[in-house]
Amino acid sequence: MTQRHADHAGPDTAGGARTAFASALRAAIGASGLSLDRIQARLRARGATVSVTALSYWQSGKRQPERAGSLSAVRVLEEILDVPDGALLGLLPPPRPRGASKRDRAGEEPVTFTREILQPLLDRVGAPDALDQQHQLKLIGLHDRCDIAADGGQLAVTSRAVFQSGADGQDRWLLVYAQGDATAVPDLQPVRNCRVGRAEVDDDHGILVAELLFDRALERGETHLIEYTLRNSGPPYPQCRATHYREFRRPVREYLLEIRFDPTAVPARCWQYANATDEAPARRRLRLDSGNGVHAIALDFGPGIFGIGWGP
Repeated sequence: MTQRHADHAGPDTAGGARTAFASALRAAIGASGLSLDRIQARLRARGATVSVTALSYWQSGKRQPERAGSLSAVRVLEEILDVPDGALLGLLPPPRPRGASKRDRAGEEPVTFTREILQPLLDRVGAPDALDQQHQLKLIGLHDRCDIAADGGQLAVTSRAVFQSGADGQDRWLLVYAQGDATAVPDLQPVRNCRVGRAEVDDDHGILVAELLFDRALERGETHLIEYTLRNSGPPYPQCRATHYREFRRPVREYLLEIRFDPTAVPARCWQYANATDEAPARRRLRLDSGNGVHAIALDFGPGIFGIGWGP
């Protein structure tokens, strides 16, 4: 699951991520000495169905895994090819629905959902120009806490964001949330210094668009802190493919990501991963703390993807 801002898009990162994933996969396959047929057979034996053609496309860079089943297969591939957890999965950008174009407009990074899907929701919340207009709220700092339930699903995500106003009169922030594979979007609950205004849901694509209204309008240069929670219904809770990440289309000064696990669902390993537009993909092992959690921090990061993954 991931959250995204309905703001101007930045440089295209998907092409570089696809090349990095393809190169890493091709090298891992070569080092393993296994043919694609043998890899497919081993995947099938572990319950992952991927065609030889798909494997060929992945390693050539013609296509990349995007759907839940394909992403699960990549995790199994890491085991079969004997590479570290997240070495392949961490190179992939956030998944996009089938049919999403490479770019919605020239010079812009592709969004997780097409303009055709998102635009009707924006129209209904009174923000028809949100994808095109110059935004006057700058994200200064962000803290996400993702709570993982006993069944390994995502219980809730609580976010604390600090903005700085670039003009007088700024009084709201537009939240665009993509739930991914879950059948229903989470319940949006304001916690501090905001309330929910107009909100629209597209259950077919798992998208929530909502206004978070501030307590008052801001003056230019003024900062404002808000906190809200996205809470899923369950159990069972929506599966999150053992990862949580943010996609930043603009630089952020500080991003803190925290994952807290139910005591019965503590993984054996955790790692952070980053895929910035101007840097090589990076990955680092994380140690669990005494509260059954891990955290990672990114400073002066973006545009790019920053997340935490975990596994057995």
